[in-house]
Amino acid sequence: MGAVSGCAREPLRWRRVVVKVGTSSLTDEAGRLHRPSLWAIARGMQVLAAARGAQLVVVSSGAGAIGRERLGLTLPLTLPERQAAAAVGQALLILEWERALAPKPVAQLLLTAGDVRHRERYVNARNALEATLRFAVVPVINENDSVATAELQLGDNDTLSAWSAYLVDADALVMLTDVEGLFEADPRTHPGARRLPQVENIDAVTHVAGERAGSSRGTGGMASKLRAARIATRAGIETYVIGGGAAGLEALAGGEVRGTRFSAGTRTSARKAWIAEQEARGSVLVDAGAAAALAQGRSLLPSGVLAVHGSFGFGDAVDVVCEGRLLARGLSNYSSDALMRIRGRHTSAIASILGTKDYDEVIHRDNLAALSSGDSMPAR
Repeated sequence: MGAVSGCAREPLRWRRVVVKVGTSSLTDEAGRLHRPSLWAIARGMQVLAAARGAQLVVVSSGAGAIGRERLGLTLPLTLPERQAAAAVGQALLILEWERALAPKPVAQLLLTAGDVRHRERYVNARNALEATLRFAVVPVINENDSVATAELQLGDNDTLSAWSAYLVDADALVMLTDVEGLFEADPRTHPGARRLPQVENIDAVTHVAGERAGSSRGTGGMASKLRAARIATRAGIETYVIGGGAAGLEALAGGEVRGTRFSAGTRTSARKAWIAEQEARGSVLVDAGAAAALAQGRSLLPSGVLAVHGSFGFGDAVDVVCEGRLLARGLSNYSSDALMRIRGRHTSAIASILGTKDYDEVIHRDNLAALSSGDSMPAR
C-alpha cells in the first residue's frame, strides 16, 4: 500500500483508548492553565470513550507550566527549579482533571524511563494500571518530572503516550496537537500545504516533520509524534494525530478524523513490543542461514553468529543484523564475552568451551522481536 490514502470509515469499537494532551492544549498564550480548554477536552474525551465503548486513559502534560504560574516563576529556570515547579503543578493538574472528569474518579501515575525500560518495573506499572481500570477509574499519566533528570527521561509525553498505550494494551492512541494532523509541509510557513489524512508507511513521511520543536509552551512537535506513532503502530495500535481540541475528539467519536490516522501494524504480544523498544546494548552479525531461520520464527543459535559488537550482559537487549539489515532485537542469554567464544560453534560445544551450558540458544524465539527495515541501526 502507498504512504497515504483516504480515511473515510465507520467508527470502530475500542476496548481502551489513550488520549495525550499537550501543554499547548491546556494553557493560554501566557503559559497559564486555561480551565475552559481543559474542561472542554475532558468532555470530548468522555464523548469519544462512550461512543467507542472504550475505557479512557489520559496522558497529560502541563504540570511544569502550571507550577511556574503558581510559584510566580519566569523562564529560564534551573533544573531544581523546574523540578519544584513540576511537583507543585502536578498536584494542581490532577485536581483539575478530577473535577473535569467527574463523576468518574481519577488516578495519578507518574513514570520515568526506568519504569518502561526495566521489565519488572514495566510489569508493576502495567499491573497498577490494570487494577485501576478494573475499578472504572480514569488513569492520568505524566512523566515524573520532579525526579526525571536527563538519564531518567523518556524525552516527551508523545513517547510516554505510546508507552502508556502499550501498558494498557490499548486499541487506539490519540494525540491532540495545535495543527490538524500531519501536512506535506509545515502549514504555519506553507499555507497551501496539503494535510495527509491517512498514513500507511511512516518511513515514507518522516522527512515531512524533520526535527521541528513544538510551540513555545510545549516540548513536542510533529517529529516526536511520528516517533510515538511508530512505537504504537508497530505494536498494532492505531494512532491518530488530530487538531481542534474537544471538537476534534467529538468528531473522532463519530468517525471523522480531523487530522491524520496512522494505520496499525500486526498486533504483537506486549512482551515482544516491549523488547522491540529497548535500547540495544550491542549487536550480533548473523549469517544468511540464521537470518532465514529467524524469519521462520526460530531461535538464534551460536552456530549462526559471525561477529559480536558492543559490551553486554545476560538479559541485555541486542540487535540482530545480517548484511547490513536490522532484522530483530532480542534478549541475550550470553554476555558479549561468552558469545565471542562460542560464536560459530554448535550448541554441543558450549559446555566444553565455557565450562557450563545454561542455554542452547543465544536468543530464544520468545525473546526475539522482529524489526522493520525502517528501524534505525544502533550508534557505534
